[in-house]
Amino acid sequence: MAQRALPNPYADYDKSLATSYFDAAGRLTPEFTQRLNNKIRELLQQMEKGLRSADPHDCTAYTGWTGIALLYLHLFDVYGDPAYLQVAHEYVKKSLRCLTRRSITFLCGDAGPLAVAAVVYHKLQNQKQAEDCIIRLLHLHKADPRVPDELLYGRMGYLSALIFVNKHFGEEKIPQSHIQQVCEAVVASGENLAKKRNFTAKSPLMFEWYQEYYVGAAHGLAGIYYYLMQPGFGVSQVKLHNTVKPSVDYICQLKFPSGNYPPCIGDTRDLLVHWCHGAPGVIYMLLQAYKVFGEQQYLNDALQCAEVIWQYGLLKKGYGLCHGTAGNAYAFLALYNLTQNMKYLYRACKFAEWCLSYGQHGCRTPDTPFSLFEGMAGTIYFLADLLVPTKAKFPAFEL
Repeated sequence: MAQRALPNPYADYDKSLATSYFDAAGRLTPEFTQRLNNKIRELLQQMEKGLRSADPHDCTAYTGWTGIALLYLHLFDVYGDPAYLQVAHEYVKKSLRCLTRRSITFLCGDAGPLAVAAVVYHKLQNQKQAEDCIIRLLHLHKADPRVPDELLYGRMGYLSALIFVNKHFGEEKIPQSHIQQVCEAVVASGENLAKKRNFTAKSPLMFEWYQEYYVGAAHGLAGIYYYLMQPGFGVSQVKLHNTVKPSVDYICQLKFPSGNYPPCIGDTRDLLVHWCHGAPGVIYMLLQAYKVFGEQQYLNDALQCAEVIWQYGLLKKGYGLCHGTAGNAYAFLALYNLTQNMKYLYRACKFAEWCLSYGQHGCRTPDTPFSLFEGMAGTIYFLADLLVPTKAKFPAFEL
């Protein structure tokens, strides 16, 4: 882990140190708020300049135009400035012109462009176009039955787009039955593979992606179980306790002595501290398991994840969401919002402070340096989210 991260130079939480960032109620100080706002404006200008040379045919939320539209939609939600909504609209139109026609997910497929477009049109009071996008989104699921189950390219990635629409419309635009159908297909797929590969005694569910049993949030088990444990997704109490819970417990047994998790089952290298692979993604599954089942051990494991992230989360890979400092900081905000422990808000602020020196740590430049999940747009999204920490949620994933 240490070789993938830069040493954390910051002192850990102390009440006296925290006063530079927030007050006793967790409200950010005017000075720190100003620093965040200034950096957001500065990075937005850099990003817009950089996007002139971006791939014109990448529609995705992960590295393409939908991700930029999602950022501006978020800035509109945070600041209320209609100019941001107009920019989101421009990027939505770009993304709809170059759909993949292949993948059905929010992050890497056509569900993302359609879901974000539906919400942007809705906020622009253009209900006809919003409805058209929703109809197209619902039809995507009739796609290939061999589709995987994980978040980036599979059924859970489709599900996250459906949930995104319902959340932003504030009503059930996507019928509950449709969401339940997707969850049932995922559970059936996981049960079949567990039987086929003799996992059932250890884990009633098992999922693979490219012949590997991934553990993390992006391609793996933690991301899938996080969604299956959500209330109102139609997984029965019996399935939840007899099938999902023992499968979650199986992941808990894979924990390294450090408190981190392997990228795949059977991988003994304790290296990756990313949202996509390792503790920063697994923590969401653990926190959800704690909320649903109430067992202290899940929270203890999540707190251990936070220690790993604090020590090894300032990544040489950069400042992005998927495998960068901003994505890792969201784990602290998730813990803060559950526990109200100011230590985790402080840690999120310190990781934000690191991001305020964007580009000054000798980090690697990502392949798509201005995108939402690999590049600068994701860092801007995080800095804007931190302005109201109690509402912060990892984009296109956390519910």
